[in-house]
Amino acid sequence: MSVLSQSTRSTLVKHALKNARFQFIAQRYYSNAEKTLKERFAEIFPAKAEEIKKLKKEHGQTVIDQVKLEQAFGGMRGIKGLVWEGSVLDPEEGIRFRGRTIPEIQKQLPKAAGGDEPLPEALFWLLLTGEVPSESQVKAFSADLASRSELPKHVDDLLDNLPRDLHPMAQFSIGVTALESESKFAKAYAQGVAKKDYWNYAFEDSLDLLGKLPVIAAKIYRNVFKDGRLAAIDPNADYGSNLAGLLGFENSEFVELMRLYLTVHSDHEGGNVSAHTTHLVGSALSSPYLSLAAGLNGLAGPLHGRANQEVLEWLFKLREEVKGDYSPEVIEKYLWDTLNSGRVVPGYGHAVLRKTDPRYTAQREFALKHFPDYELFRLVSTIYQVAPDVLTKHGKTKNPWPNVDSHSGVLLQYYGLTEASFYTVLFGVARAFGVLPQLIIDRAVGAPIERPKSLSTEKFISLVKSVEGKN
Repeated sequence: MSVLSQSTRSTLVKHALKNARFQFIAQRYYSNAEKTLKERFAEIFPAKAEEIKKLKKEHGQTVIDQVKLEQAFGGMRGIKGLVWEGSVLDPEEGIRFRGRTIPEIQKQLPKAAGGDEPLPEALFWLLLTGEVPSESQVKAFSADLASRSELPKHVDDLLDNLPRDLHPMAQFSIGVTALESESKFAKAYAQGVAKKDYWNYAFEDSLDLLGKLPVIAAKIYRNVFKDGRLAAIDPNADYGSNLAGLLGFENSEFVELMRLYLTVHSDHEGGNVSAHTTHLVGSALSSPYLSLAAGLNGLAGPLHGRANQEVLEWLFKLREEVKGDYSPEVIEKYLWDTLNSGRVVPGYGHAVLRKTDPRYTAQREFALKHFPDYELFRLVSTIYQVAPDVLTKHGKTKNPWPNVDSHSGVLLQYYGLTEASFYTVLFGVARAFGVLPQLIIDRAVGAPIERPKSLSTEKFISLVKSVEGKN
């Protein structure tokens, strides 16, 4: 056992004791003696840790990849060198969450009463354990997250005093970083917690953080774009419903969109900037708060999460220039003019995928179901019809198919969330569902600090000459 003070140990259960409503809800949903997420993970991870230990011992010297010089100078593209349990991205098939495709998780994961889209908290459970939770487990987990939503006063005051013209993503990162004051992992580590107990505190920090993210995001949205007033969390509502309500949207279709949006934007294996950065910073034993904040700073970049904002801005410019003529011929000419001017077509292409992004397809199906005649959706649909052929003929794009960013903004626009600079904040809330489970797993299995070897250009030249000389 770790040598912690009684007050520090008690922090593991304080959030439940402070919230009688959660206690009532949890007892109601767990009356059938089902395991909580924490209990189930505690049962699972020792075997996983042993599996990893055995794999390293028996096959640690096996060569699993060859690295080309162009990969070292090309952003390490395609190098197999990261362990990421939650999802794997296949260039042709697309993303699989613990082996399940997006259509499969839409079918298999629990849903809200009367809803059609999976609950993101059910996906978190799946990513952490590899198991699909029951409806009662997800309801109790939703209540648990809601019970952790209260912000400390200093974070509340900080967000209220940030300048309104500071980009919402910068505000989001600042708010998450300021929550470091609440880190149970940091406090336990300072008191000498045993390494085998790291995951316990990383788990609590991750759930505390996940519970607070909707409040931080909504507070930024209401402060920057609205009147600053914020609704209260509903302890009986699911995560997507609470996020929609905090933002000020009560439309049931928008609530469904939030559930879908959070789910499909959550995880895209470990090599993307936000996931890799969160993992890298976490490998130094920084708390989940600091680790996620680092990942959010990467997500804010225009080559990553901010691309959804740029896609929408490009769509508006296109719409203005074609003056309502969305015929394939007019769109094709506009695309060629864009490419011939040296610019790219935003929302098309992907670093790994070589087919239509399944996340795009899921959002397209949502639009076809709820607003097939919406003007912007018709425009996006025509681009989808024309762009792949144009990009293929152009010949400079490895993947001529649309990615997730080419559609998400249109859905939000339809329901009245028109402030494009806020879109990446929603992406950030979603990405937490993917990266925080891996942080917990990393601490549970004792993953080491990440430290790849770097060389100078001169050293690479010398290395290449040496290798080529031997051949």
